[in-house]
Amino acid sequence: MDLCVTIKGVSFLLQTGMGIFGNSVVLLAYANIICTEPKILPVDLILCHLAFANLMLLLTRCVPQTMTVFGLKDLLNDPGCKVVIYAYRIGRALSVCITCMLSVFQAVTIAPAGPRLSRLKSALPSLVLPTFAGLWLLNMAICIAAPFFSMAPRNGTVPAFTLNLGFCHVDFRDYLSYVINGVAVSVRDFAFVALMLGSSGYILLLLHRHSHKVRGMRRSHGGGAETRAAKTVVTLVVLYVLFFGIDNVIWIYMLTVPKVSPVVADMRVFFSSCYASLSPYFIMSSNKKVKAKIMCAAEQDQPSADTQESSER
Repeated sequence: MDLCVTIKGVSFLLQTGMGIFGNSVVLLAYANIICTEPKILPVDLILCHLAFANLMLLLTRCVPQTMTVFGLKDLLNDPGCKVVIYAYRIGRALSVCITCMLSVFQAVTIAPAGPRLSRLKSALPSLVLPTFAGLWLLNMAICIAAPFFSMAPRNGTVPAFTLNLGFCHVDFRDYLSYVINGVAVSVRDFAFVALMLGSSGYILLLLHRHSHKVRGMRRSHGGGAETRAAKTVVTLVVLYVLFFGIDNVIWIYMLTVPKVSPVVADMRVFFSSCYASLSPYFIMSSNKKVKAKIMCAAEQDQPSADTQESSER
């Protein structure tokens, strides 16, 4: 195994391990919050679902990618490829859609209350689950073509207009279907990114106005819970847009060539998965509820470890 393959394998392994661990911790923390707290805020449900979508993305894309980089062959047959690629496409789509949903819901939450907006604010908790269902149905429909073009790798040369994922091939057979698929995915992604940027810009404008109003009165207290939540949402959006931009620059390049180099495909996978791997750690560090649950679990483990150590003495 040469140095380049080793570096690539270690990079994917670290990204996958960190991402699966981080999203699992966030999911467990929110599971505890949902079971123990009488009232769950919409932002908590959305962040929980975001962690689930990111975990789904990592398990269906980065895990087989890492195994392939380290030389494991024939991981999946044709049906396995269809299931894994379809699940990955849905997980990736849900990641951008739920981040957008988070930004829009937070913008509505902190917006100045008016006659119509007050009714919408009060209805937000009841809109979360229907919105989740709508996003699942939308993305399942958009990604339905992926299983038809997915197959296990074949011996010999890779045909033109085929995305070589290593563990699976996505063979579009002709240029038209290749471009239509790329355009459909890109239009969906850019529409949701534009919406999240617009709502995040509105959040920043509200925070700027709020900072002028409370300057000198609450400066020492650093703002309320809604302000902290809004800053968390904006930071998540910025993080997503950064990696989304890199991902789509590579994707646009891939649409312009008939045969995509495995190195280019690996770069796109790595950058498109960075958000899924890094976002849970930002949630853990910035969300007080999640941080409190993690600290509580750590404190509960500490006495048992101390008791075991004293008994051994």
